[in-house]
Amino acid sequence: MSQRSGKTTKSIDWITLTVFFSLLIIGWLMLYAAVFDSKVPHAYLDFNSAIGKQTIWVGIALVSFVLVYAIDWQFWNTFAFPIYGAAIILLVLVLIIGAEIKGARSWFSFGGVSFQPSEIAKFATALAVSSFLSSYKSDIRTRNSLLISFGLITLPMFFILLQSDAGSALIFLSFFILFYRRGLTPLFYILGFSIAAIFIGSLVFEPHVVVLTVALVGLGTLIYNIGETWRSALIFFSIAAFSTLLYIRDLYWFGIGLVVLSTLVYSYLMFQERQFRTLTIVLPAILFSSLLAFGSAITFEKVLEPHQQDRINVWLRPEKSDPRGARYNIIQSKLAIGSGGVQGKGFLKGDMTNLNYVPEQTTDFIFSTVGEEQGFIGSFGVIFLFTLLIVRIVIIAERAKNVFIQNYAYCIAGIFFIHFFINIGMALGIMPVIGIPLPFLSKGGSALLGFTIMIAVLLRMDMARFR
Repeated sequence: MSQRSGKTTKSIDWITLTVFFSLLIIGWLMLYAAVFDSKVPHAYLDFNSAIGKQTIWVGIALVSFVLVYAIDWQFWNTFAFPIYGAAIILLVLVLIIGAEIKGARSWFSFGGVSFQPSEIAKFATALAVSSFLSSYKSDIRTRNSLLISFGLITLPMFFILLQSDAGSALIFLSFFILFYRRGLTPLFYILGFSIAAIFIGSLVFEPHVVVLTVALVGLGTLIYNIGETWRSALIFFSIAAFSTLLYIRDLYWFGIGLVVLSTLVYSYLMFQERQFRTLTIVLPAILFSSLLAFGSAITFEKVLEPHQQDRINVWLRPEKSDPRGARYNIIQSKLAIGSGGVQGKGFLKGDMTNLNYVPEQTTDFIFSTVGEEQGFIGSFGVIFLFTLLIVRIVIIAERAKNVFIQNYAYCIAGIFFIHFFINIGMALGIMPVIGIPLPFLSKGGSALLGFTIMIAVLLRMDMARFR
């Protein structure tokens, strides 16, 4: 925004718009490189080829951007729930008449063109949640508003999980970023991260290790709150050291028994001092964590399908996964990224890219093409652009004068962050491979159209600050 002769000039957020177009161009170029065939250098003119279809989708996305940007931002607030309802209907219909692709019934397929309604459902849910929480009657800190907000995000998650598309369902957890901004108690996040940590720990270190650790933390909490002398601290560290020694000697059940017995003793002492509040938090937490640890291990072995176990093993226990099977994709992706060095091999000169060494290179592992051909510099550039985009979205949120606009911006920031973080993490082997595309770079018309509409609506909403 600039001022000339006392008049305010309305202007679109050119930084966000430039980043959007930059990622769009980079995405098309990287997809072209991933499918490049020197015998058919102009494949983008063949609309039956992968790059040709993506070229059409880019054109559709650009036209959609212009059309959506022309719509007044208040339209999205007014029709948020009808759009949400239509998205839910599509999620139900795809379960009935949708096409099954790669084990997931998530697509409508018409005349060789596929469309994934879950991508639109993300946008629709962002509108519905934003509209609801902008109502003067709603407050995320109250029970009714909290339950309705949870319901708005869990309903599409439920239908997407029925499609066997856990990756897309996971994206809806990004709305908790908005919930936190609106004042949701941090206890929900502490509980969520604790459950995730226990689940991961029970698979990486075995359940009894998690139980021993949690019991020691609980015992330490009791001793700290009982307010005794340094002798109690000495007793605690002695118990911790001795129980750890028992674990090392494969006598972990004796170690757990020692900690549990000590916990019961100090619980009795706290009961005598009438410190009931601490007891009602620590003891149930130990019991719940212990049950969760063993439950996670049992669920992994008895409930999850073999391909789901493979994905988790690749991520958390690579030594238990087949390097020529489930782990092959990540190994090849990391090799391709590492082979790019600092400057990369050059556009269309990636050996592993050209020879299709990396499976799913146009979708899940498109970042490996960036790493091989553009090297560290190009990879850093893409990461920088995504980071800048998310930062700009947050800036738009904070300068918004309308609560609905602020809510929507935080929803979009969360969606882009989860996509960006998990997809690049997949390519680097630090996140599980769950089929989440990299916005604007991965092949796929539905995702490209969905992300483009999100940005177009956001930029239109941002213009409301001039009113």
